[in-house]
Amino acid sequence: MIRLTNVSRQYGRGEEATHALRSVSLDIPDGAFVKVVGTSGSGKTTLLNIIGGLDTEYSGTAEVAGRDLRDMADRELSRFRNLTVGFVFQHFHLLDHLDARQNVALAGFFSDGDVRQADERAEEVLVRVGLRDKLHQLPGRLSGGQKQRVAIARALFSRPRLVLADEPTGNLDTRTGGQVIGLFQSLSREDGLTVVAVTHEDQLFRQADLSVRLEDGRIVEAGRR
Repeated sequence: MIRLTNVSRQYGRGEEATHALRSVSLDIPDGAFVKVVGTSGSGKTTLLNIIGGLDTEYSGTAEVAGRDLRDMADRELSRFRNLTVGFVFQHFHLLDHLDARQNVALAGFFSDGDVRQADERAEEVLVRVGLRDKLHQLPGRLSGGQKQRVAIARALFSRPRLVLADEPTGNLDTRTGGQVIGLFQSLSREDGLTVVAVTHEDQLFRQADLSVRLEDGRIVEAGRR
């Protein structure tokens, strides 16, 4: 599913240069649930951005779903991000004046489906993440865990093969965070999605299939749990 070969990312030049990633090579199979851990500044988010096609200013090779991301023109890369990758972030980025279903259906604005199809798909994925009874609730009436489930449902809207999550439990308490991790595990094992989650909460992600640890832009540990 994902193959990185000697991927390096540098910000700035000369003495002011910051090396976010240094010759990172990594293989992630289809359907794996992967945690990426490391201290702040270790390169975790940069790694996620490259895999998701958000950052193209790197050296080396990044292949996702059989495609070399560097071979894609801007429009093709945008389509890849919209259809192949779902993104989940620490902050939920929900629109306060839209209910749960409307927030998820908004993703259909970027596809060719009509409004009715978008609403039906939004309801389908909200049910999948356990929010059948919250379809018409505004974000202000939802708990932090429920808001993150809405965000996950939005990421699933376009039926992606890959979900990338950047500190998805960062704003949640331990119990609620554990429930969200359980959902990611379910999406991987029952739905066959590849899930890559960046976190500093190593112990919370004990259910992951593969653990990758970054230090100073380098992989210092990668293996099965």
